[in-house]
Amino acid sequence: MSAGAAAGTESEDRPDLIMVVDDDDDIAGFVAFNLKVHGFDVVRARDGQEALELIEARRPDLAVVDWMMPRMDGVELTRRLRAEPLTSALPVIMLTAKGMTVDKVVGLTAGVDDYLVKPFDTAELMARVSSTLRRNKEFREVSPLTGLPGNARVTREIVDRMKAGGEFSVGYVDIDRFKPVNDVYGFDRGDEFITVLARSLHRAAAAAGRPSVFLGHIGGDDFVFICHPDQVLPLTKHMVTDFEASADRLYDPEDAERGYIEVPDRRGGKQRAALVTLSIGVAQSTAGGRNYMDHRAVVAVASEMKKVAKSQPGSYVAIDRRRLDSENNDDPL
Repeated sequence: MSAGAAAGTESEDRPDLIMVVDDDDDIAGFVAFNLKVHGFDVVRARDGQEALELIEARRPDLAVVDWMMPRMDGVELTRRLRAEPLTSALPVIMLTAKGMTVDKVVGLTAGVDDYLVKPFDTAELMARVSSTLRRNKEFREVSPLTGLPGNARVTREIVDRMKAGGEFSVGYVDIDRFKPVNDVYGFDRGDEFITVLARSLHRAAAAAGRPSVFLGHIGGDDFVFICHPDQVLPLTKHMVTDFEASADRLYDPEDAERGYIEVPDRRGGKQRAALVTLSIGVAQSTAGGRNYMDHRAVVAVASEMKKVAKSQPGSYVAIDRRRLDSENNDDPL
């Protein structure tokens, strides 16, 4: 197999990209012009449906969205953005002629970050765009490598699921033998393995369907998913199959062909390290099983299950299904 190409990275000092979503060409043009004058990059969409189609490809840093639009209005667009893991943290400023408190509540309930009532002046628009971006960058903990939410957002999601009272599962995903990859190939190649895992998680989450799967990156090669218990096995089997196939292509051809890499040890010799696999530990809150009262207990059980998975050969998922009268049920993948 040929070695994988290095993952592309965007320049950290690029201008923020603002998506302007409005079917009124005059207003959209006015907003876009002023954003460009103030140093922002701009992409435009005429309605919510077109915006959804562009967002995955362009990955804007903020969306300025009109309320009233054909096909999909701004409120429905915001709801859709908040429901999907890839766009749940995208900040949204709503532009509207609706100035009543009840209308603002509707927008804010849908997940809008800020609100501008027409007519508005340029200074106010720029101030709100800048302040929303600043808040988002300061308080939104996101991995710069994968774009996935970090520890704080993962914790909030677990707490929210507990408060909602429904059934949920929390999976802790770890790459086996990741350190030898870094030792032999260097950190840049190691980052490619992490990026590949993030992409495999995204594809598996998309294939899992509804309800949407939450994904998080808590650091290094450690990831988290939160989903309905019925989604765990299809989700994990999909991500493992996808990741193993993609990761194999990141090794040097001779290493991939023989199925291991040689890692120098302290004595000047070499140790063999098999190709990477995944260990996945899963904690569950179900009607017939555990009912968690503390998010830390959920994380602790998922970590415990990951250790169980680590003790097994190959990619493995260990699911905690314990009750007072039952044992764990683990699944090789």
